[in-house]
Amino acid sequence: MYEIKTSMTTEEKLEILADAAKYDVACTSSGVDRKGKKGELGNCRAAGVCHTFASDGRCISLLKILMTNHCIYDCKYCINRCSNDVPRAAFTPEEICDLTVEFYKRNYIEGLFLSSGIVKSPGHTMELMCRVLEKLRTEYHFNGYIHIKAIPGVPDELIAKAGYLADRVSINMEFAGDDSLKKFAPNKNFKTIINPMEKISNTIALHRLAIGKDARMERSTGNRYLENSIFNIKRIEEAGEGYKQLPASISSGNLKRAFAPAGQSTQMIIGAGTETDYELLQTTQRLYQDYDLKRVFYSAYVPLNDDPALPAIGTPVPLLREHRLYQADWLLRYYGFRAGELLSEEKPDFNEQLDPKCDWALRHLDIFPVEIMTASFELLLRVPGIGPTGAKRIVSSRRYGSLNYEHLKKMGIVLKRAHYFITCNGKMMYKTPVEENYITRELTVVNRKENWEIVHRNQYEQMSLFDDYKLG
Repeated sequence: MYEIKTSMTTEEKLEILADAAKYDVACTSSGVDRKGKKGELGNCRAAGVCHTFASDGRCISLLKILMTNHCIYDCKYCINRCSNDVPRAAFTPEEICDLTVEFYKRNYIEGLFLSSGIVKSPGHTMELMCRVLEKLRTEYHFNGYIHIKAIPGVPDELIAKAGYLADRVSINMEFAGDDSLKKFAPNKNFKTIINPMEKISNTIALHRLAIGKDARMERSTGNRYLENSIFNIKRIEEAGEGYKQLPASISSGNLKRAFAPAGQSTQMIIGAGTETDYELLQTTQRLYQDYDLKRVFYSAYVPLNDDPALPAIGTPVPLLREHRLYQADWLLRYYGFRAGELLSEEKPDFNEQLDPKCDWALRHLDIFPVEIMTASFELLLRVPGIGPTGAKRIVSSRRYGSLNYEHLKKMGIVLKRAHYFITCNGKMMYKTPVEENYITRELTVVNRKENWEIVHRNQYEQMSLFDDYKLG
């Protein structure tokens, strides 16, 4: 039976539960810009929640904690699974509120990231987490950023309450394939994940339409496919009786808040299951299309559990693979790429030594080099070393005169990658053979230092704001 032990100090709980939370990935800005209000504590800047680095190299947000690491589930990949013999702790809602406010007053944090193990039942745990948020908003008048990890399989009313009290809500998908989810998390299923994800998405869209904004959160200059996705705006505007959405209000006195204004996100574990990069990227694309997620996070699996179904303890953490998936995710959202262009069943995984854009370009040398003075904006976006800002600058500047490589450098174009794939007024920067093996070798050298830093960043010492923490 779940009991909160009173013999443990808040500082001891914090040490356990802050460390246990580092495997929930959310290294992102808040996405919300909310000014302070008279009589309320805190604000929320779009620049986001404070960041630090975990010992395994992940970027984590503070105050980032679990409500408890007690758990009735036995997910094979999770350090907090019920069959593991690890130190356990639990916060009361009041303790989390006090910690959040005290850290905020000390300027240590800008918000709260709250997740939890499952105690008694998903509904009971979610109710406790919602109690934290409601106290922060109504009793402590905390107006800062809150990101809550919702628990699959709870009543709609609790998901709705979390959405109205938090800025971002996320439900972890964990794996791209149903077989892997059943194998590694037997207590979970995709229905209890996708159903609330769809309702959250629909409810966010309705709230955005109600205040005169676009229903979709994701917008990209180069991303055409999002405009024609399954996510049907007309379906929302003409919502009928069978429309899947969450309750329209919460019982929190006179508190009136937008529903999850920073959107929803999810997390997928990399390296524990057998999914290929292609399968992961296809799933990511569908999530952006169908549920308008703000972000999909990728968490490289850290081998901590001794289980025959998992990579052995001591197996290197696939940090470089995680990094390539984040880069590919960026290409999906902001560069107009699709999963089927970047990878295929014949080539299901990225070349980890190259970034995905270079990898794609090397497989499409028939369209390169492109001429800077005449190439379309969409084609410029596909050149390694040219991003949306650089492409806009090129298109704008070439109307007033001829561009050269010095101009491109001043525009922020990364010529060490781009010069293999472009010409200026018909001339390449150097006499370079447009040949796959040659360019691959050269770009591998260019990426070598960055790749080494990514692979070895788990050796960095974890920073902590808690070492000198004292209550009072």
